[in-house]
Amino acid sequence: MRTSTRSGRMRRFCMVSMSAAVAVSLAGVGAHAEAEPVGPPVEPARVLPLPPELDQAFYRQPPEVLAAAAPGEVIAVRQVDLANFGLIPLNVDAWQVSYRSNDSRDEPISAVATLIKPRGVAPEPRKLLSLQIAEDSTAGYCTPSYALQHLSVAPLLGQIVAPGEFVFAQAALQQGWAVVVPDHQGPNSAYAAGPLGGRITLDGIRAATSFAPLEVGPDAPVGLYGYSGGSMPTGHAAELRASYAPELNIVGAAQGGVGADLGATLNMANNQATAGLVFAAVMGLAREYPDFAAFLDSKVNPLGKALMTLKAPLCVQYQSALFPFLNLKGLMQTEGDPLHDPVVAAMLEDTKLGKTVPDVPMFIWHSAWDEILPLGSTNDLVNTYCQNPDARVQFTRDHASEHIVAEITGGPAALLWLRDRLDGVPAQAGCSTTDMPTMLATPGELPFLASVFGETVASFFGKPIGAR
Repeated sequence: MRTSTRSGRMRRFCMVSMSAAVAVSLAGVGAHAEAEPVGPPVEPARVLPLPPELDQAFYRQPPEVLAAAAPGEVIAVRQVDLANFGLIPLNVDAWQVSYRSNDSRDEPISAVATLIKPRGVAPEPRKLLSLQIAEDSTAGYCTPSYALQHLSVAPLLGQIVAPGEFVFAQAALQQGWAVVVPDHQGPNSAYAAGPLGGRITLDGIRAATSFAPLEVGPDAPVGLYGYSGGSMPTGHAAELRASYAPELNIVGAAQGGVGADLGATLNMANNQATAGLVFAAVMGLAREYPDFAAFLDSKVNPLGKALMTLKAPLCVQYQSALFPFLNLKGLMQTEGDPLHDPVVAAMLEDTKLGKTVPDVPMFIWHSAWDEILPLGSTNDLVNTYCQNPDARVQFTRDHASEHIVAEITGGPAALLWLRDRLDGVPAQAGCSTTDMPTMLATPGELPFLASVFGETVASFFGKPIGAR
């Protein structure tokens, strides 16, 4: 496994700084044609953004370029214009970066992330939040990097989660933090492939901390946030940090509505209303695990294959709404429970959280009545972590919510917890589990929500986000 050394990270940080300086010089004073910038030039924003399907040159870098780059190394950069639901522009600075990452087999792949800097001056280095949005889709145009852009059509075509969760990015920007939003499902939209998402997330942080215009240096404190489909890359990134990216200064990770065990999730969804969404995850996993793809190809019945073809180009809204109450296991032509097949069991084990205790503090929350991701799996995950005396886990069960409401009530509490970590306040030692009627009762949450709401509304009218 390749990892960047501290000296290598500083070298790339300096190279990107030089690149930005040269690009400004060329634009402002008409430098000589023979002057060649060091590192990738920054392309201007497009008036009409293109989805990944129509923008392959940026989203899929040549294999030889990827092989020559270190994980997290920026290969291409461009400015982007961001907006709420594709319509209301945000007054921030934003870029897309194309960088090298590794898949689950440690082979180089292209990855893309959106980097966002608030207005106003922040202490150096600026703090960074890595926000893993729940993409939950199987098409390129559903990626956060496309869906968050001004005049993107993704929100009209079913990607409703990314614009909704984008309010958490704006809450972070309002604190003066920079934000990185990785396309953690990778170039093949491998929905639910958590170890892949963990690597892409960590390499996205490497890319962000080496990109000088973001004003986040390699030693900057970093927080992780992810809910539901974003909890999986967040949790795997926390577990992988020590072995994959030990140089990153990750000070805390918050994950809610946790996808800790995909086998338990499928068992819960079988013949239930959430079966359509979980079937999309089955499709996504096949894109990252070749043996599992071969299993599906040989075992899925004709109806299942027809449904896979129909659902492949869809974003989360339609993945969820189409074909609920499917007998997912009944689509498999196997003797006995298909989850017990060795190929399936190996994939489920690889994607299961809890194999390593994170060496960063964890804030975990889950609805007691979650209808998509089973609470029992998160209970088991916390118990597994907390068998280690070095674990630092704060776990809350919210009893006045279901899956969607739990992010609305618990997400602000998670951001407040991350704010303390980013400010250098030590996390409590050991583990704690709390049952709350509602996480809205978290101290300080209601004033924080009021502030976020007010600043967000003001941004609709052009107020610079993060300006004081």
